[in-house]
Amino acid sequence: MWDNLPIEVQKEIIDKKLSFYVIDAMSIADKAGMGTRINTIMQTAFFKISGVLPEEQAVELIKKYTEKTYLRKGADVVQKNLDAIDLALNATHKVKIGQADSIKHMLPPVPQTAPKFVRETLGEIIAQRGEKMPVSKLPLDGTFPTGTTQYEKRNIAEKIPVWEPSLCTQCGNCSLVCPHGVIRMKAYDPAILENAPSTFKSTDAKGKEVAGLKVTVQVAPEDCTGCGACINICPAIDRANPGRKAINFGPQIELRDTEKQNWDFFLSIPETDSKFLNLSIPKGIAMKQPLFEFSGACAGCGETPYIKLVSQLFGDRAIIANATGCSSIYGGNLPTTPYTKRADGRGPAWSNSLFEDAAEFGYGMRLTSDKQNEYARELLASAKGKGIPEELVDRLLSNTQDSDEQIEAQRADVAALRESLAGKSESWAKELDNVAEALVRRSVWIFGGDGWAYDIGFGGLDHVIASGKNINLLVLDTEVYSNTGGQASKATPIGAIARFATAGKETSKKDLGMIAVSYGYVYVAQIALGANMVQAIKAIREAESYNGPSIVIAYSHCINHGIDMMKGMDQQKMAVQSGMWPLYRYDPRLKAQGKNPFQLDSREPDTSKLERYMYAEVRFKSLVQANPERAKVLLEKQRELIGRRYNEYRYLADRPF
Repeated sequence: MWDNLPIEVQKEIIDKKLSFYVIDAMSIADKAGMGTRINTIMQTAFFKISGVLPEEQAVELIKKYTEKTYLRKGADVVQKNLDAIDLALNATHKVKIGQADSIKHMLPPVPQTAPKFVRETLGEIIAQRGEKMPVSKLPLDGTFPTGTTQYEKRNIAEKIPVWEPSLCTQCGNCSLVCPHGVIRMKAYDPAILENAPSTFKSTDAKGKEVAGLKVTVQVAPEDCTGCGACINICPAIDRANPGRKAINFGPQIELRDTEKQNWDFFLSIPETDSKFLNLSIPKGIAMKQPLFEFSGACAGCGETPYIKLVSQLFGDRAIIANATGCSSIYGGNLPTTPYTKRADGRGPAWSNSLFEDAAEFGYGMRLTSDKQNEYARELLASAKGKGIPEELVDRLLSNTQDSDEQIEAQRADVAALRESLAGKSESWAKELDNVAEALVRRSVWIFGGDGWAYDIGFGGLDHVIASGKNINLLVLDTEVYSNTGGQASKATPIGAIARFATAGKETSKKDLGMIAVSYGYVYVAQIALGANMVQAIKAIREAESYNGPSIVIAYSHCINHGIDMMKGMDQQKMAVQSGMWPLYRYDPRLKAQGKNPFQLDSREPDTSKLERYMYAEVRFKSLVQANPERAKVLLEKQRELIGRRYNEYRYLADRPF
């Protein structure tokens, strides 16, 4: 162990006269059935080696408080922690300290190929030397560049997904559900493979639209968190070996160097031509570059796949106002930013305000964008006859920008307009050049969790959707205040235990979607990616295309639910099947066609699955342990609510219109 340490670490240990111990906590956690949770193991190791208390007394107290802390999560959870404590006591080893003579060195915090600002400012903060930097190294206006998480290379996964081309159906599900944007797919010209590394994998593309091309599914080995969501969702199973899929876990350390080369080569391959992409299905989305990548969200996060999806569909022209909460922490947590940009420099603009005013914050962005567009159109209309080609002006003013192709055409015309303005010195020309980009349609979004949307920010949310303005709200509904420790919100369902609802929440969940539907002119959808990917994609695309307010409420499994995060998408599916989370879309545009605007997208609930869904999660199961009679009462109360709600929704969907 000593010989494998970098020389800088060896010197620090010697200089500080430290005692050095090691423990393979990940193996112990795996053996004890605790997944990747190592906090109890490391706590045990600390008390064993520190001498703060006699070992016997320390162990007794750790076990006592382990039972007190985890009993509400179930006897099985307590036992796993107790087993982990016993295993940790015999697995803590002291390392003999030698000379500072290692040939290994600490890697720089970011690669030397990173931009200067990343190396000199962000890299120093990553290395925890930020207090030594002069303030002149920081941005004067407080804005930070996007696309900087790609330089962190955290290498936190013990295991990473490995693609098996011979089994792959190229469905794209793995890429769609990946919380961190680390598994991607491209279709490309076979000639590109002439310069590929020897270990780079590819196979023939499937489907008429990509006939003759090659396809690769590639993982970013240093950015993957090892959550396993991609493996869990993969439908392609080896019939000869049912335990093997088209994606399987492999050891990260052994694969790291070769897969780094493969990832770098994959990035050099041109993005898949948009003419091959059907963006209404997972396969098409999987081949679209995500403009949200490598965030610091929890491994297996249920929120980030939705944000990534929005970034793939509209990120090149998105303006995002983010409510404080999990999504603001992993969305803009210094020193790096997961929102990124395309090769042409286009990507989301993002900012975070307070918890309570995110809707108003985004509303201001919408009003500003509208005013800039209005002003640019006025200037452009008056430019006719002043040396700007009239047909160019007409195209720019008449383009409805209803599709990606029309938006790209508008961008090309804006570029042509700016070329025409380049040689002009008049004030009107300079002013038009300054606001010309506002002629391209902007997609304004407000992101936030249920604590914001249902509770603290509800007043602002209601004000914004009532305004009638073209603004999109994405509610990442974990049904609890996730970022602040798991307090109950008005989104918390009946029977769930949370802070301020320790006996199980007795009142029903607020129906935010139906409140929005009551306006009649707001697009509303409730989605769950793990239950119906196509419906989720369709709802988000419909919401953005609607020229008015829209709200999309997305079921987001969470570590606070007390689940195996690898199987989070399974819980989403079970939530829909049991009736806990009905899927629907309300599109006001259908009324003009004489059609019913309310479309119920999920089947009649199978409430026999309700217990299976609820008691797979610690937030519900712990009540059974603490108070089985109350748990039974609340279970039946939830079952009754599901039946009543389904009948109400069914009526809305079937009524004559």
